[in-house]
Amino acid sequence: MKDKLLLLIKLIALIIIYFICFAIVSGALFSAPAKPQNANPADAVIALLIVSCIHSTILAYLILRSRWAGWKLVTAVFLVFFGVATFMPQIETAYFVSLPPGMLPRIFLMGAIVAATFSVLAVLILGKIRQSAGDNSWTRLQMPLSEWAWKAGLIIVLYVVIYFTFGYFIAWQSAAVRAYYGGSDPGGFLSQLSTVPRETPWLLPLQALRALLWMAIGVLVVRMLKGGWWEAALTVALLFSLVLSCQLLIPNEFMPREVRMAHLLETATSDFLFGFLLVTVLFTGTPLKKVSAPA
Repeated sequence: MKDKLLLLIKLIALIIIYFICFAIVSGALFSAPAKPQNANPADAVIALLIVSCIHSTILAYLILRSRWAGWKLVTAVFLVFFGVATFMPQIETAYFVSLPPGMLPRIFLMGAIVAATFSVLAVLILGKIRQSAGDNSWTRLQMPLSEWAWKAGLIIVLYVVIYFTFGYFIAWQSAAVRAYYGGSDPGGFLSQLSTVPRETPWLLPLQALRALLWMAIGVLVVRMLKGGWWEAALTVALLFSLVLSCQLLIPNEFMPREVRMAHLLETATSDFLFGFLLVTVLFTGTPLKKVSAPA
């Protein structure tokens, strides 16, 4: 009971740290931003609190269940956090959204500062900053290059199919989303898909690249985690879906609420499915193998 209470106190401390860090860094880098229409300051505070709770809880679980410790763990948490919360979504922002000059670099800088600060403090507060040998009795994802190749190809196909399917049947069904991007519904999924090579020729290669980057993040999470494939699959699925999508709760001047909510539902569902399938593919034919301890 005492240990659970202590863990709860640490988690609350991390939520407060995340909230304060996000507020300070965003305030410093984006001074006097334009307010979204009909925005209520209280809504932004509540949304940031929800994001702080979700991010802190999922990352705390990742840290506590990690086989690693010390700066190796700090670096891994930073790469996962920055990659999922900032780098991956902002790749699409750069492609789809026209931002003011200098805005996108500041978004990347903010994400890096928040991720770095939180990663160090979270590992420290959760008691895993001290270096340790860790549990090296299991190796994961040890496979020949040919196996990596076909799995990467399958993962690209899965991601592209999920991306366009959920994008059309969830996000693109919203009139607000179609108006925001200046598009229309040609009358069906296949008709919509046929316009991609003509109207957005770089979108398919971009999503293939994003699939490989998601795969790299997934491999990192799998290798650092304890537990079986199901735990790794569920953890990656939650990381990909909630850590990314919940940020859409926070009001901003560039994306109307209706568009944000449509994308939130789209990404939360599609990225959860993809994350789970990604780990399942990685583990297919590649069970955990026990290795002898070093002499």
